[in-house]
Amino acid sequence: MRYTQLGRTGLKVSRLVLGTMNFGPQTDETDSHAIMDAALDAGINYFDTANVYGWGENKGRTEEIIGSWFAKGGERREKTVLATKVYGNMGAEGDAWPNYDKLSALNIRRAVDASLKRLQTDYIDIYQFHHVDRNTPFEEIWQAVDVLVTQGKILYAGSSNFPGYKIAQANETALRRGTLGLVSEQCLYNLAERRAEMEVIPAAQDYGLGVIPWSPLQGGLLGGVIRKEAERGRRASGRAADALADTATRNRIEAYEELLAKHGLEPGEVALAWLLTRPGVTGPIVGPRTPEQLDSALRAVELELSEELLTGLDEIFPGPGPAPEAFAW
Repeated sequence: MRYTQLGRTGLKVSRLVLGTMNFGPQTDETDSHAIMDAALDAGINYFDTANVYGWGENKGRTEEIIGSWFAKGGERREKTVLATKVYGNMGAEGDAWPNYDKLSALNIRRAVDASLKRLQTDYIDIYQFHHVDRNTPFEEIWQAVDVLVTQGKILYAGSSNFPGYKIAQANETALRRGTLGLVSEQCLYNLAERRAEMEVIPAAQDYGLGVIPWSPLQGGLLGGVIRKEAERGRRASGRAADALADTATRNRIEAYEELLAKHGLEPGEVALAWLLTRPGVTGPIVGPRTPEQLDSALRAVELELSEELLTGLDEIFPGPGPAPEAFAW
């Protein structure tokens, strides 16, 4: 495994991030523990989760699975850089009671204590805001974060799904307060979805945030979906199926798979390896449901992409370019 600094911090993290969203809903506790053990054995030290994972009536279940894994000991917690998120409503399903979600100081205080209990740990390395809360000022958010840092409950703060201007607002407010501010941004970013290159990634780079792309295979679209249809009769589902219904998108994916077949490369591994070549990217989140999927992701770290191949990928999936050139003269 290769490691890098998380943004401008001194924290060293692996270039792949283990995403845990499938733990509980699709992968049972035993298999989830096996995947986490395999990831740690392979050198992945950066694990990502969220308080709402498990979803519906099982919100919080994913954190509980990670917590029971930590409880096994063997320096699992000490070797792991743990990131979780706050924002989603953690009240009972259908309960609209106020202050059970978003980023008020009250909810942040309650949510972090609940996450610590489920995770069976006394601190969270990176506490992330899962979405923008337009009704809570950053002065209040940072006041709550500063208290948690002082208490030793969290070490760093990060964002997820923030636009560029909110990254700037957050860190300028933190600067005025004399605190560290955001150190990471999780954003939707992959070969097929490159709009983050316009403003989000430049803002992250300027403010020293590590970029953590989520959905690096665009819901399976970049994982060889058309080839799997032909070879296994497995039809695409979810986001990939919706995308392939568009003729232009299907043509691009066909061209992508044909290009990689000529080079003898696996589409999913190339999609991950491409992200590792991108400026500002710390490491993509991989969410394996099985140990085999984890093995495929690990191979991507060692994959070297030729300039010829990178040029071909840019031709199939051209980026928008930076703002304002992307939309103005």
